[in-house]
Amino acid sequence: MPKLKTKSGAKKRFKLTATGKVKCGQAGKRHGMIKRTTKFIRNARGTTTLCEADARIVKKYLPYG
Repeated sequence: MPKLKTKSGAKKRFKLTATGKVKCGQAGKRHGMIKRTTKFIRNARGTTTLCEADARIVKKYLPYG
C-alpha cells in the first residue's frame, strides 16, 4: 500500500498532543485588535485544543499523527 499524503495546510496549522488531542492557534487575532476587548486579546494568547467534532475532521488530514 502506498504512503498517504498529509494535507499541507493542516500540517502547518495543527499539531497532535501525546493524548491525541488537536492543538491549534487561537482565532481572531490577525487584525482589528483596536476593536477587540483587552479581555479577549488576553484570553486568546497561545494555543488551544479543538473540540472533539472539529478534531475528528482535522485528524483525517493528518493520517500518521
